[in-house]
Amino acid sequence: MHFSPSSRARLTRHDLGRFAGASLFDRIGRALCEAECLPRKELYEAWEVARRARRLFRGGRIVDVAGGHGLLAHIMLLLDDTSPAAIVVDPSLPASAARVQLALVHAWPKLDGRVTYVRSGVDALQLDRDDVVVSCHACGALTDRIINASVGAQAKLAVLPCCHEEATCDTGDLTGWMDTALAIDATRVLRLRAQGYQVRTQTIPDDITPKNRLILASPGTP
Repeated sequence: MHFSPSSRARLTRHDLGRFAGASLFDRIGRALCEAECLPRKELYEAWEVARRARRLFRGGRIVDVAGGHGLLAHIMLLLDDTSPAAIVVDPSLPASAARVQLALVHAWPKLDGRVTYVRSGVDALQLDRDDVVVSCHACGALTDRIINASVGAQAKLAVLPCCHEEATCDTGDLTGWMDTALAIDATRVLRLRAQGYQVRTQTIPDDITPKNRLILASPGTP
């Protein structure tokens, strides 16, 4: 049977054999299979975003906005242990977030006490220029609020936008040339560049999600 990385089916112990290798990804997969509460898609999305972000951004406190289970924050720490801590910010944290954290801490005791969950929105965040702000599928105008907060603190940023809404997001008057979602993301990139940010645009595999455009940005050298 085909094992689709875009499936919202939960990983369970029945899936352990699909993560039989010694790689970090397989070890994370096995830990999450033991937790039996995380949608499969979240594992693949978080992994693809985290490894691309870590190629560019090392160290710093991780701030996982709209982080849900907090998987992205944990993977960022596993990929670079020089980050001292992470916070997962979400106004409605899932009840199973604790199970995900417990499974990952059991597999990697060094994570214990380093990831904090905060029930809050992005507007209440106090960011610092050393922070690395990450978000998987920041819906609609939330992506713009994350960008604004990051720019205000001169923090690094890795965001995977989704739910592009013409009514609430700026298209930059580009919809005569490109579809609405692409126009919105292109305008975001231009806005970051205008704020002195260095921007890289990448994609994660579209068999995980069709909303796969990743914006990676860091403030330019003063």
